This record gives sequence, C-alpha cells and structure tokens, in this order.
Amino acid sequence: MARGAGDRITARQHHQVDNFKKISSWAAILFAPTLVGTIYGMTFDHMPELSWRFGYPFAIGLMGVVCVSL
Repeated sequence: MARGAGDRITARQHHQVDNFKKISSWAAILFAPTLVGTIYGMTFDHMPELSWRFGYPFAIGLMGVVCVSL
C-alpha cells in the first residue's frame, strides 16, 4: 500500500516537471520576438536598417526564424 502511494506521488511529480518544461519552452519561444521588438521599439537616431530598404522585413524574418528554430 505504501509503495502504491509512493508511485502515485512520483507520477504526479513527473507530470508537474513535464508541465514546467512545456511552459518554459513556450516562454523561451515568445522571449525572442519580444526582445527584438522592444529593442526596435526604442527611438534611435542612427539605426542601420533605416538606410536599408529591407531592414525591417529582415528583422521580422529573423524573429520568425528564431521562433521556428526554438
């Protein structure tokens, strides 16, 4: 009887660890575009992509690549 209770506790702990891993994974995936978006949301006078026609599409594409790779 004690062994069965121990098995149930262990199974519950594994389930909690799995949930934590899922939440951490999604947080890491959402962190990348949030970080890049906040940096690009700042007002800078000299940003390299302002003089480059494809600067912002490149940044958005880079965020997409990072999210998909994560």
